Amino acid sequence: MDKTQVQAYVDEVWPYVVHDIASLVAIDSVEDPSTAAPGKPWGDGPAEALKEAMRIARRLGFETHNLDGAIGYAELPGEKADEPLATIAHVDVVPGGDGWDTDPFDLQQRDGYLVGRGVLDDKGPWVLSLYAAEFFRRQGAPLRHPIHVIAGANEETGMGDVETYLTQVGEPWFLFTPDADFPVGHGEKGTFTSVFSTSDIAGAPLLALTGGTVRNAVPRKAEALLSVAPESLAGLEIPDCIEVLPGDEPGTTRVVATGIGGHAAMPEGTVNAIGLLADFLWENHLYGPHQERFLAFERLLCSDTTGEHLDIACEDERLGALTTCAGVVRTEDGRFTQTVDIRYPEETTAEHLHAKLFRAAELHGCTMARPEVQEPYYQDADSPFVEALLGAYGDATGEAAEPYTMGGGTYARHFANGLSFGPERPDPDAPAWVGAIHGPNEAVSEERMKEALAIYIDAIARLQQL
Repeated sequence: MDKTQVQAYVDEVWPYVVHDIASLVAIDSVEDPSTAAPGKPWGDGPAEALKEAMRIARRLGFETHNLDGAIGYAELPGEKADEPLATIAHVDVVPGGDGWDTDPFDLQQRDGYLVGRGVLDDKGPWVLSLYAAEFFRRQGAPLRHPIHVIAGANEETGMGDVETYLTQVGEPWFLFTPDADFPVGHGEKGTFTSVFSTSDIAGAPLLALTGGTVRNAVPRKAEALLSVAPESLAGLEIPDCIEVLPGDEPGTTRVVATGIGGHAAMPEGTVNAIGLLADFLWENHLYGPHQERFLAFERLLCSDTTGEHLDIACEDERLGALTTCAGVVRTEDGRFTQTVDIRYPEETTAEHLHAKLFRAAELHGCTMARPEVQEPYYQDADSPFVEALLGAYGDATGEAAEPYTMGGGTYARHFANGLSFGPERPDPDAPAWVGAIHGPNEAVSEERMKEALAIYIDAIARLQQL
């Protein structure tokens, strides 16, 4: 691969790359079941983002396929028509949330960074993979394997889109997803998610609890509504993470907790706002006797991210340690509900987790919904596909990189021959305002993204030779 030619291409197309990322970021593509209908199974936003992705691909000259609004792909023909080389990224996003310096759905260029919801997870990487394929379309030389640049519309809330592609198109020869860290991810922990519910115990003094946006993110904000006047809390010691505010109705108080948000699969360094709120309410007896067990359960769920206090902590050599996240608390019809998102290694089983959590919920007066489970996923680290991707990354960065396993769940686990492949990387030079995926001020370095585009081009060239 001629690096000079690739770099010239990256420099030429970069303004168009940014423009196309912006057009996708502008669409609030959070799942909305209330607007779901035929042709838009996850609501208006994801369907519109998928249409926009296909419009971008058609403008560049690709043949496109929108599969019932669930998933789509841009296609570049190749000799082995039944053995496509595929990339897959998603155009749905988590909610914008609060804490942003700018509108999360208006892409900004600031200090050499792209800022907006989805610039890194995962609209930006989808555009990179499309422009990597565009490099080969421009070359015009016959490809051994067709290229499918797949755009999913349901990654954040279940990956229900994959089955449509597999049913209507079939398994690709090989696939990588640009929805993870560099260099190469070859294993993922299992995922175990469920919802706990109380009976109708919401009421004086704890009228309502609200916190978090999605179950796979550590919540930055959580709020309680109390049936007491704000002045009755005047004598309490209020920590910096807590605000006490008047409620909308006379004689009520809002207690707002602020933590540090982040991805459920990578909870290190986060602070769960639900746990901060539960601790404050507990320590100041701001609950009724009928609410005590649930509040104790909230504190238990949020007390650590290892599962130690739930008696489910474990780890293994291949996939690492189990993590837990209590992501969303709500008040519905007088009942409190709380989600849990667990990433687990091969050392344990979903059945064991279910038994432990069911018992903990029962002891605290809660019911537990049937869990949704994805088993752990692992590919051999010495496969030629891993070597090809590592080679492309190493040539570009000069790093002697090694493949890794992770807690995040990507599209790769749903395919027989898939790996995760960047473009996320530690960025020690990032300004203090730069936020992470699933948090406020989601941002990524333009230079890092340019480098990723060159890496993807090289990787596709190497894979075409296998």
